[in-house]
Amino acid sequence: TIPNALTMARILSSPYIGYLIIQGQYEWALGGCIVFGLTDALDGYIARRYNMRSFVGSIIDPMADKVLMTTLTLALAYNGLLPSVLAVVIVGRDVALSLAAVVIRWATLPTPKTWRRYFDLSIPSVEVRPTLVSKCNTVLQLVLMAATLAAPVFGVPVDAVGLTALQWATGATTVASGVGYLVSKDAVHRLTKAEVAKRIPKPRILPKNK
Repeated sequence: TIPNALTMARILSSPYIGYLIIQGQYEWALGGCIVFGLTDALDGYIARRYNMRSFVGSIIDPMADKVLMTTLTLALAYNGLLPSVLAVVIVGRDVALSLAAVVIRWATLPTPKTWRRYFDLSIPSVEVRPTLVSKCNTVLQLVLMAATLAAPVFGVPVDAVGLTALQWATGATTVASGVGYLVSKDAVHRLTKAEVAKRIPKPRILPKNK
């Protein structure tokens, strides 16, 4: 679908934005992030307006955002615009949650458990419900990355009080959100057999030719 094509384009463009940052071309990188955000809004509008929502889209859309955030974190830290410790905290939490997701996916996969069914995104097994802290952390990360990338463009020092405060707030909520996913009973919901049956797309039956 068109929304999924736009999402894949965002995923593929993220490494190039990271390359621009490493090369010191912050204006172009900032422009790329703006285009990224506009296409994100556009594919969401198209999916809703023309009923093009899909299970695959629900998976790769947040994945595109995460790929960009990870790319920005690593590239900005590489150029010294972001503290290395903060970058380790952000990326480390995402890696830990990704590894946990791999284990949870296998543990909750409806029988029969096969690798083919494991990678079949049309067979849901769990539902992740973001916590309030996680939502706040997502907003803070977005603001931090945008502000850090815009700082050299507008001549703002990277050790400005506002940026430093934003870094501390982002780091604190990153740790808190990671712990929240581990201890919260509502963050990861295992789907029942009835819920799985409702979410598995039913095959379309074509009318027989008379």
